[in-house]
Amino acid sequence: MQDARLYDMHCHLDFLADATGVASEAEQLGLAFFCTTVTPEGYERTRELLGDRENVHVGVGLHPWWVADGRADAEAVEKAVRLARAERLVGEIGLDNSPSHVPEGSFELQVRAFEQLARACAEGAAETGPKVLSIHAVRAAGIALDILEETGCLRENHCIFHWFSGTGEELHRAVKAGCYFSINEMMMSTRRGRDYARQIPEERLLVETDYPPEEGAGCGAGEIAGSLERTFELLKAVRGRDVREVVRDNSRALLGLGRQGQEHLSPLDLSDQEPNAESLEAIRETEEMIRSGSGKSYATGYGLIEAAFE
Repeated sequence: MQDARLYDMHCHLDFLADATGVASEAEQLGLAFFCTTVTPEGYERTRELLGDRENVHVGVGLHPWWVADGRADAEAVEKAVRLARAERLVGEIGLDNSPSHVPEGSFELQVRAFEQLARACAEGAAETGPKVLSIHAVRAAGIALDILEETGCLRENHCIFHWFSGTGEELHRAVKAGCYFSINEMMMSTRRGRDYARQIPEERLLVETDYPPEEGAGCGAGEIAGSLERTFELLKAVRGRDVREVVRDNSRALLGLGRQGQEHLSPLDLSDQEPNAESLEAIRETEEMIRSGSGKSYATGYGLIEAAFE
């Protein structure tokens, strides 16, 4: 759905009492979704139920809570890894080290599962193109970033931190690594959340709801749209400008909706035609850095591109 006016970049439509009805209502409202799931079986059910909807984009999920308490066993992990390697959209996956969320002693189990998923996404990107990952990281953002970097997942894919709650240092590291961040109104209800939302670069900003609050809940498309609109108003208050248009473009680009979206992800013309002006300028600046010896290395391609166009 290329003409959507709102994109909820992290929600759980499969938890809704009437997912198909909400998806239909949302289409009329110009609302599209990155529908994250929590198990590979949930992904398959949701893909079967909603996969033909133009406004619903379903991700392969393996939620850390399900891994931690055993609802997702070794067989489920293996299945999620296989699906994550083959599909372009992946989420919700990640790590949670909060004792109020997961059983004691479960973190290493989560880490092993997340490492397998990250490696599968890195390897699978050669076939699918860059994947889009929605990542849960509670008291574990630094470890999640370590794994994403060590496996090559961060280099090959687009990683979104959902409802980021890490430290300021971890935020800065994730921004420098080229990660995206999906913001919701609950995050904006805290001082730290508002401060983070102000610091995140526009080109890395997304919005989400994480709706519904629990499995089987009743929640209409209007309620989801209303939450997104409130988040935009809160973002405008802390950033001093309306970011609806740039956030919409970020979302469209990540979901691969049309040529405009793909161009938004990279200023370089990667086609087999003659290089465009931006490409030629980047080449000239790179050659000059090599000649002068003033060049430096970058952790990601995003860092190189941002430096070239400063």
